[in-house]
Amino acid sequence: MVMKIITFSFLICLFSKLQGHCKSDINLGFTLPLSAPIEYTPGFIGKAYIMETETSSRREPSFKAALTMESSEYKGRYLCSIQVFFGDVRVWSSGHYTKMYVSNKCIFELTEDGDMRLKRSNKRVGWRSGTSGQGIERLEIQSTGNLVLLDAMNMIKWQSFNFPTDVMLSGQRLDVAMQLTSFPKDSTMFYSFEVLRDKIALFLNLDELKYSYWEYKPIENKTVNFLRLGPKGLDIFDDNSHRIGRIEQPLTRFLAIGNITGNLGLYSYKPDKGKFEATFRAVSNTCDLPVACKPYGICTSSKSCSCIKVMSNGDCNSNEEEWLSMKRLCDHEMVELEGVTTVLRNGTEARNVSKERCEELCKKDCECRGASYSVSEESCVMYGVVMGVKEIERESGLSYMVKIPKGVRLSDEKSNVRKWVVGLVGGIDALVILLLLSGFGFYYIRKRRKSLSQPQPQLQEEPIAE
Repeated sequence: MVMKIITFSFLICLFSKLQGHCKSDINLGFTLPLSAPIEYTPGFIGKAYIMETETSSRREPSFKAALTMESSEYKGRYLCSIQVFFGDVRVWSSGHYTKMYVSNKCIFELTEDGDMRLKRSNKRVGWRSGTSGQGIERLEIQSTGNLVLLDAMNMIKWQSFNFPTDVMLSGQRLDVAMQLTSFPKDSTMFYSFEVLRDKIALFLNLDELKYSYWEYKPIENKTVNFLRLGPKGLDIFDDNSHRIGRIEQPLTRFLAIGNITGNLGLYSYKPDKGKFEATFRAVSNTCDLPVACKPYGICTSSKSCSCIKVMSNGDCNSNEEEWLSMKRLCDHEMVELEGVTTVLRNGTEARNVSKERCEELCKKDCECRGASYSVSEESCVMYGVVMGVKEIERESGLSYMVKIPKGVRLSDEKSNVRKWVVGLVGGIDALVILLLLSGFGFYYIRKRRKSLSQPQPQLQEEPIAE
């Protein structure tokens, strides 16, 4: 049933082409309904392609605009949106921020007064461009993938480039205070790629908490005004439109934030493989990603995940929302994890303080869950989450502390608790070597495979958010 619906959706555009309507633009008064099975069907995806660009090269796919319906987990309803595809890759969606749910029918309409709308079967409008009465003549998908509403003078009155999602296309511009966002499935946190006056950066966002985990600053601390993605890579410009920086990557077609790892990638098309591939990633090391491991996990030097099992309820296999939902930790103690730090930045900072004072500051702050301390800078940075923790050289002069409930011990001595936690961090790899040398390697590996609670984190190929 699903395949029949999807096949019919493709034929809508094919039939229209024969009539001369499915070009790169459509005129006022155009209406297109799209229906889903009356009985809710999980996994259903229906697409009705309404416009397509003419590509000058057969070695690269075209852009297409489509009316889409997808199954959702919200009350057995379907998501309805207008989407732009670059080949098979979704690069823009009207439903990125505002979700429109329908029972079994979605209607696309370009009204006679120039408003682009999505309506439900009861004619109620769920999304609109808000361009009524502005002299709109037609809707067009341009060769850059920009979906635009044009007037009689070919002036742009509305464009999808002004409403960025998780993808930035070649030719698109992002000004200061604009951002790309990517939302992991079934999570309250999200990632953002933001243009600031002094840098561009990737952020992990959770409620009111916001921490960066990758940054790029232009040369000589120059002020950033906007970005533009071009065929040579991502260019950074100042207030006078002078280029002050570039992340160079030839033949770049789009930039995207992955909705699993939160990594930023520049993508080019590989004709021999028939797909887009990342030719640049902002974060090249797995352990430098904020979600390489689950909350209260540590990414080790062998790129496996170790667990900080110091919580009275649950462990690192618990649902991440349980960890993230614990808002206030007041009557707790601090324990230091030697040889680890966090990749997160922009926490609450206190300078010219001792390690003991740093520990006390976090302990008294009910919103603080962990803190990093730099001996050389006498700097304390406090965080509201325990994430992005990774193993480092013990002689680095950095230390990391986490808050634990009072009374959580493996023994009566605090030093033993610290030793136990540190053992989880650094002892695994050393233990492997020791057992192998002593002739118990095979036994250990078999036992470890059975008891290992967390798989090795891997960077994943993820051109766009699903």
